Amino acid sequence: MHDHPGALAELRGDCANCFGLCCVALPFSASADFAMDKAAGTPCRNLLDDHRCGIHARLRETGFTGCTVYDCFGAGQKVSRVTFGGEDWRTGPADRARRMSDVFPVVRQLHELLWYLTEALSLPAARPLRADLRALLDATEALTLGTPEELAALDVAAHRQRVNVLLLRTSELARAGVRGRGRNRRGADLMGARLRGADLRGADLRGAYLIAADLTGADLRGADLIGADLRDTDLTDAFFLTQPQVNAARGSAGTRLPGSVSRPAHWTARG
Repeated sequence: MHDHPGALAELRGDCANCFGLCCVALPFSASADFAMDKAAGTPCRNLLDDHRCGIHARLRETGFTGCTVYDCFGAGQKVSRVTFGGEDWRTGPADRARRMSDVFPVVRQLHELLWYLTEALSLPAARPLRADLRALLDATEALTLGTPEELAALDVAAHRQRVNVLLLRTSELARAGVRGRGRNRRGADLMGARLRGADLRGADLRGAYLIAADLTGADLRGADLIGADLRDTDLTDAFFLTQPQVNAARGSAGTRLPGSVSRPAHWTARG
């Protein structure tokens, strides 16, 4: 079922088939990313009656950059059309909006794990782990099909840990074959670091803070970027890279990306 890259295409937000759940369920605070405060479970003031965004074409210039870098990994349409069977929170029982708001973040986390597991299955070096990866992917998919009550009660952190153990083994296998393998920089504070032209092939950059780091011309082939904060960062090829990370980064025409992610419209045309 989850072949690559076709399966990854299913793990992207489809706003036309969602009831604007990210605009309702998620909280945000007035900051450089959002122009106002909004509580979890409260519809954004820019959300229209048809669940579309009233300022979608002007999000960045009106102070909602955070919305432009977000992606639900397809959880929005799953919760809207599958978990709740296409029943709209606006017209349903009074508690439906709350229940959807409780379930949406859970399914979003599960779908993010499906993204990583699907990519892991596509890595040639992960062949020895494919049976385990497939089994865990199927188990994760099954969890996403639970009832609202089952999903709300799910211990997502425990399941994420199960997945993480296997993804760590996958990462080790994938990076072991990278010539000139970079060192372990897991969780490193590299904010604003001058890494222009750096050789980061095969580096472990899980959870690294790369905000505003200059990675222009850097070689990130075979680098593990799970959880790395890439805001305002230039990128080249890596694995375990997600669309939200790419959306939050700064890139140009010279930034090379894997086929699993799309080039954001706000990236500059020239390097």
